[in-house]
Amino acid sequence: MEQMDIGLIGLAVMGENLVLNMESKGFGVAVYNRTVEKVDKFISGKGAGKNFIACHSIEELCSSLKHPRKVMLLVKAGAAVDDFIEKLLPHLDPGDIIIDGGNSHFPDTIRRTQYVEEKGFRYIGTGVSGGEEGALLGPSMMPGGTPSAWPEVKNIFQSICAKTDTGEACCDWVGEGGAGHFVKMVHNGIEYGDMQMICEIYQLMKAGLGMSNTEMHEVFTEWNTGELDSYLIEITRDILGYKDKEGNEVIDLILDTAGQKGTGKWTGIAALDEGQPLTLIGEAVFARCLSAIKEERVRASQILKGDVKSFAGDKKAFVEDLRQALYASKIISYAQGYQLMQAAANSYGWNLNYGGIALMWRGGCIIRSVFLEKIKEAFDQNPKLENLLIDPFFADIVQKNQAAWRRVVGKAVEMGIPIPALASALNFFDGYRSERLPANLLQAQRDYFGAHTYERVDKERGEFFHTNWTGRGGDTAASTYIV
Repeated sequence: MEQMDIGLIGLAVMGENLVLNMESKGFGVAVYNRTVEKVDKFISGKGAGKNFIACHSIEELCSSLKHPRKVMLLVKAGAAVDDFIEKLLPHLDPGDIIIDGGNSHFPDTIRRTQYVEEKGFRYIGTGVSGGEEGALLGPSMMPGGTPSAWPEVKNIFQSICAKTDTGEACCDWVGEGGAGHFVKMVHNGIEYGDMQMICEIYQLMKAGLGMSNTEMHEVFTEWNTGELDSYLIEITRDILGYKDKEGNEVIDLILDTAGQKGTGKWTGIAALDEGQPLTLIGEAVFARCLSAIKEERVRASQILKGDVKSFAGDKKAFVEDLRQALYASKIISYAQGYQLMQAAANSYGWNLNYGGIALMWRGGCIIRSVFLEKIKEAFDQNPKLENLLIDPFFADIVQKNQAAWRRVVGKAVEMGIPIPALASALNFFDGYRSERLPANLLQAQRDYFGAHTYERVDKERGEFFHTNWTGRGGDTAASTYIV
């Protein structure tokens, strides 16, 4: 029997499309699904006449692969991944490779990599972005795990992934352990932020300016030819211009409650763990939570009436303000995401290639945009760049756009239209550029009620002081001080 290049477990939509992609690039694929009827249906349908082997057991799958064996899992994140690892291990030889291509939480990937390596095997946890279409035509891929496994799968991964306009593969090695899934998690967090900001712009246009879907469609069509050119702007354009067979504008028929699968929440939790101010993405997650309490919001709308103003001014000029505000806020979102990756790299000992990550996101994935090329250039010029906002290109944009940005936030407040992500982005900008913040008062409060101590501006960093604010507290201070 002919030996296949790679095996795949999990023939749902992503799995089917990914193996069709692999086969179209010249790779033989052995396929297996827990519900074996799906295997036969695939082989007699989309996979008919192609270089696939249908497998009805884990043992059959493993015996049909070239050495070192490469088995990719595209199953639901969580217990299912652990279950399949346990089922695979007895049928593998030392040095064989298990690949998790699902949306696994990075701590699980760290744990699994260590576990599989201790058994003598190799492990890759790879983020795969781009949805159904990306899986078939070329996704963005972010692999991490056992470093020695990368050369064994590099040709397959870089053959099937998306390519930039200059032909560069949107896939490269990210780092050890859970680095690949961490970067994919941050990608998804940025995706949450981008989507929320676009939704806020849409709401300002619709409720604030009274624009029709057709008018908004035209605006997003124009925006997609300039600085904001991106997949999410492109699909927003298409959504706003779409009508069903009855002529209904479908966007107006969709209930305003958003779902989520958890990767945005994970990004926020990771930011808290690392002590990073990921404010915009956090607001995007909470905005989905707020949207989910639809019935409660409907009841509240009958009781709580806002003191709001209608828009008065030049609508065309304000639409340009919206574009500038969106662009500036988008820069903040990426700056925060990169801050988080830099902090995690320090915590976990990962050597992340930040310019390379921007390249991986340049094509195939949901947040792909022309904007990412500028991020790559920034880190290529300065691999130790402390924050994207310090880069001359991005610093110039946010400073030039801030007048429009402030007008948008101010008008939204006047009109009573919630813009948590856009406003949070501006607040972060103002906080980050502030030489002095009011945390001195906060430290005084902490020292007052808990003797938590403080540092002084007229003394060296690392020297701590306590004040007996009431005259009754004494001189004993707490022993911990965490910045």
